[in-house]
Amino acid sequence: MCLLLLLSCFSLVAASAQVQPDGRASFRRSNDPSGRCLYTFTVPSPEESSCSGGGGRSEVDAVLARVTLLEALVSRLLAGADTRGDVKEGLQETHSQVTAERNQLQQDKERLTRQIMEMQMRVAELSQEAQRACQDRATSGARQESRDRPASDTSYDVSNDSYQEMKAEVTEVPASQLLPDSNKTGCGELLSVGDPVTHRKAEAISGKYGVWLQDPDPQGSYYTNKSVWRIDAVGKEVRQLSVYEDMDQFAQGFPMKVLLLPDPVESTGATMYRGSLYYQRKRSRTLIRYDLASESLAARRELPHAGFHGQHPYSWGGYTDIDLAVDEQGLWAIYSTSKAKGAIVISKLDPENLEVKKSWETRIRKNSVANAFMVCGRLYTLASYAAANTTINYMFDTATGVGRPVHIPFKNKYRYNSMVDYNHDQKKLFAWDNFHMVTYDVSLGRPGQDSR
Repeated sequence: MCLLLLLSCFSLVAASAQVQPDGRASFRRSNDPSGRCLYTFTVPSPEESSCSGGGGRSEVDAVLARVTLLEALVSRLLAGADTRGDVKEGLQETHSQVTAERNQLQQDKERLTRQIMEMQMRVAELSQEAQRACQDRATSGARQESRDRPASDTSYDVSNDSYQEMKAEVTEVPASQLLPDSNKTGCGELLSVGDPVTHRKAEAISGKYGVWLQDPDPQGSYYTNKSVWRIDAVGKEVRQLSVYEDMDQFAQGFPMKVLLLPDPVESTGATMYRGSLYYQRKRSRTLIRYDLASESLAARRELPHAGFHGQHPYSWGGYTDIDLAVDEQGLWAIYSTSKAKGAIVISKLDPENLEVKKSWETRIRKNSVANAFMVCGRLYTLASYAAANTTINYMFDTATGVGRPVHIPFKNKYRYNSMVDYNHDQKKLFAWDNFHMVTYDVSLGRPGQDSR
């Protein structure tokens, strides 16, 4: 801008010198002593006939001084523009460096978080092992003391729990124990659940929760009750079903085949029965039966009025609105409806066409429990998915239509149990606990019967 003003000043000077009509003004060009070109013009004063002190030369010097000052200002402005460019480039470089450092810090945070979780799980495992060791030593010591104590010793405390159990074994023999073991040959109420046994850990984040099963009643000769089936349930389009020849191959991570399901899977509510995979289609109340032998869709049907995709899930979430289950009596659906206001509804399904045969409404809210499964026509619910030591807290019997609270100890070894299914052929619970695939032995019988 200053440069433009300077040029304008020169233009005005030139114009003023050229508009004098009487020729009195003069304009000339000459070099100064230093060799620089100078432009000068003269106009006679109408009032003064002469100037004192040779003022003409000083005015030219003054103009030259102003021009020099303007040139200096222009140079400073141009230098300032370059400086702003350098500052902008420096800021961009600093921003890139800070962004890189922030990303590195985020990666370090995630790595430390994983290490903390692994350490916590390891501490919990060591604590449980130490508790079991102490209990085993205490039990062993009590038994040894009992053997060493004379029969006539009256100081023995008859209120001791071990003594009460021994007395019951000697004096009370239920009639049911004279018959074949009902735990292996028939049905009964769930009496106890054993400690979890870990079979495999998932390799990637997609395996934080999922489904793994064995078919309790396989059909055909290609797949057997030893085949192991697995679905990693984390992802936008969950459609891969992996099959392993047996538990050994499953533990080593070598699938014999990976099938692509016709529709994506919703959450961890799938189950396996009579040579078919039963699951809920993603974002719908539609149930699907997938035939494993032909690798094709065998049946599709909506579950009437069932909530889906987060309307009535278990307490851990995961869109677990519809949970399919299998037991000695067949195929079941565990879910809720708007009419039931979130209470668990149980429906018996036709395994061929998925039609609802009969339904029962319970009094326990679905989102208040962590998971549920069926055993011998009875629904059992799990109180917590994250507590290391929790309970199976409720039972509903479809034979009588009556439910009641129960208290059966249950362990979540890895603190995030997202799937629990019963296998009546093996009398085991299959579970998926925070990347880990585990099983629990169960004992069935009559209430009050010794489950050991």
